[in-house]
Amino acid sequence: MKLELDDIQNGALQPRPVPYAGAYILLRVDDRRAGRELLRRLIPNLADATHPADPAAQTWVSTALTFQGLKALGVPQASLDSFPIAFQQGMAARAAMLGDVGEDAPEHWESPLGRPEVHIAISAISPDTAHLEAVLAPAREALKRLPGVEAIWRLDCHVPADLRNPFGFKDGISNPGIEGSGRPGTNPQEAPIKAGEFFLGYPNEVGELSPTPVPEAFGRNGTYLAVVKYHTRVAAFRQYLRASASGPEDEGRLAAKIVGRWPSGAPLALAPERDDPELGADRRRNDDFLYAAEDPRGLRCPMGSHARRMNPRDSSIIGVARIHRVLRRGTAYGPMLPADVMEDDGVDRGIVFVFVGADLERQFEFVKKEWVNDGLFIGARGEKDPMIGPNDGTGQFTIPQEPIRQRLKGLPAFVTNRGGEYFFAPGLRALRWLADLDT
Repeated sequence: MKLELDDIQNGALQPRPVPYAGAYILLRVDDRRAGRELLRRLIPNLADATHPADPAAQTWVSTALTFQGLKALGVPQASLDSFPIAFQQGMAARAAMLGDVGEDAPEHWESPLGRPEVHIAISAISPDTAHLEAVLAPAREALKRLPGVEAIWRLDCHVPADLRNPFGFKDGISNPGIEGSGRPGTNPQEAPIKAGEFFLGYPNEVGELSPTPVPEAFGRNGTYLAVVKYHTRVAAFRQYLRASASGPEDEGRLAAKIVGRWPSGAPLALAPERDDPELGADRRRNDDFLYAAEDPRGLRCPMGSHARRMNPRDSSIIGVARIHRVLRRGTAYGPMLPADVMEDDGVDRGIVFVFVGADLERQFEFVKKEWVNDGLFIGARGEKDPMIGPNDGTGQFTIPQEPIRQRLKGLPAFVTNRGGEYFFAPGLRALRWLADLDT
């Protein structure tokens, strides 16, 4: 089955250029007719997924809406009621269930993230800042002439040429192939995932169609986005490694065990003893591995490491990993903390994670609750993701090794949730239907 690429927004499917500059802009709609007019003006500037893969052409704009945004545009109640409960409630209302409590709770989120006035999101991607501002120009012009729509938040972001995230590790390496998309996955040993896991209107991994909203246009080629802004505590990460390691070389080993890869991107599954920058840079090899045959006990890559939790591959776990796969788009914001700095400089730096999937509860929420916040699925109940889990200084991380396993104790939180939201990224036909509403 082929995907209808000409109806799918490019930003939901297309891999990002490397390097790139980007921006996320949130809008509030005070007048529904002005909101619809904004969509009419945006649609000609939205690239579909037939967009060429040539990096010189990889400049595009995408848009998505919250449930409150659909209401603000005047979508009929019958249509609103047909959306999944998780999307209707929004991320903030489900925060406690997702483990976002304490300093991660919505009352501490950056305004306006998680609030009802967030209606429309616009994201722009470009290989450089100059092209980014050019591609945003039509949106800026449209907003100037539409007093009923207001931009209420903007975050500029980037991915450097070496793909390093604020912790200094190469990121964004692994993503699944999608059946019918014509785009291969990064792991040649992983069969493509059914299109219905990511886009509405197609069979999923269990041979069913995910529940689809009405009208018909909404039920085809759209997808859901879970967007989270994570502030990274890079200095705290470095301090913990230094306090836990026997020396500088051991610091690097412990960091790799926590992440599941070396800073170059070389996976522990293929380079268990030391970093291999040549392997890390090789896109044909740096994701070409499984776990079950070569590393069933986690002696190379710990079962509880961040990378193995987020993508267990063929590991022996409780559950079926393929039905919880998501497309993950990670984008850094803020400047890097210099390599030799051990104290926090007070600068906001971090990662914006965008998780793309057709079922918020079975994909994003399941992964966060079960794989990030708990370790039952790998036989380590109570152990959280050591990198992005809600650790509070009392947790632990197990590193299998012979003859005696190693346990890191007293894990603090290395990231803080600064806020997020659930969005619906409609297909282009559905966006036209929205723009033409007359309610």
